Amino acid sequence: MALASVEETPVNETAQHGFKAHSDGGWDAEGAAKHVPVQTRSARFTSTEVGDFAAVTGREANWKYTPVAKIEHLLNGELDGSRTPLSVTEVAGVSSEWIARGDARIGRAGAPEELGAAAAWSAFGEAHLVTVSSEEPVTAIVSRDSLGTAARAAHTVIEAKPNSRGLVIIENTGDAQLSENVEIVVGEGAELTVVSVQQWADSALHLASHYASVGRDATLKHIVVSLGGELVRLNPSIHLDHEGANGEALGAYFADAGQHLEHQVYMDHDAPHTRSRVNYKGALQGEGAHTVWIGDVLIRNSATGTDSYEQNRNLVLSEGTRADSIPNLEIETGDIEGAGHASATGRFDDEHIFYLRSRGISEDEARKLVVHGFLLEVIQQIGDTETEDRLRAAVEAELAESVRA
Repeated sequence: MALASVEETPVNETAQHGFKAHSDGGWDAEGAAKHVPVQTRSARFTSTEVGDFAAVTGREANWKYTPVAKIEHLLNGELDGSRTPLSVTEVAGVSSEWIARGDARIGRAGAPEELGAAAAWSAFGEAHLVTVSSEEPVTAIVSRDSLGTAARAAHTVIEAKPNSRGLVIIENTGDAQLSENVEIVVGEGAELTVVSVQQWADSALHLASHYASVGRDATLKHIVVSLGGELVRLNPSIHLDHEGANGEALGAYFADAGQHLEHQVYMDHDAPHTRSRVNYKGALQGEGAHTVWIGDVLIRNSATGTDSYEQNRNLVLSEGTRADSIPNLEIETGDIEGAGHASATGRFDDEHIFYLRSRGISEDEARKLVVHGFLLEVIQQIGDTETEDRLRAAVEAELAESVRA
């Protein structure tokens, strides 16, 4: 009996073995179309021109945790680059002024690595410059509370002169649709603390990229406290590019139902005998609460004698939340003092709850005390009593709504 002829169907070898297109796209393309995703933070492309960046799809490594549809207008729309409404406390040893975008004091701390930051950089007309020159400790507060609902771009430069001592607090409240860049330049021997507080209204959207350059034997303490806003995405990049530079990146955040709080931290060691500590702590409660923390530490070949450690801790207070936590550590030299990282996400420590309950404290109150202490470890390092007290009260208000197992 004759066998019926069977038409052969070409077999796709990659599909046959279960391989499909990479989420970053283009890995299996041929020739010039082939795309290899960036494998290291230091290799990312930088530019101040928005036209140099491709459109964001949400599949990119630095965007895949972000709900990009919510911020489409901040990425691709027209941004108002006029002066941002703000006020600054008057204090001796601290000056505040607006400077033209072509001023040489702009662009010293870093450049955008992504479309959102480049769009803001391309759109701003003038930058707000805060200069700390006092050799005695001083505190300046920059308040922004009436930015409105129009898409806006902003640019801030904070400079600490050599051997100066200062604390600069940026307080963000009210409505906002803001995309901004913040540059921080710390001169030789200076000690500067920069605090960014996000207590936006519930509908606010905020994209921020912070860049810092830390001078020889200088110290920068960078603190982020994110409590308000529908979506906050704040990414600090700290470059320890002078010998003996010291950088600390601290963060506290509390996400409620439907809220997205994201922080991508980059600590770049590029000089001998530099030191860094990264410590971000977050709490989540309510359906759809989402936090993202990505910590990148790079110890370059030039950074001999480096001492570095990063960690992220998340406390889950209810069902329906999601905490993404990704520590990354790259070491290019074996001549270091030490380096490490840690990440943990979990519920309450039963031993702590039992201890408090054994002393007559109710279970709900015990849970509130645990969360309160968990976040205050960061908040109490700000160094301004009034700001710390206000943020303690804000955390109390968050906890008063509900703290459940």
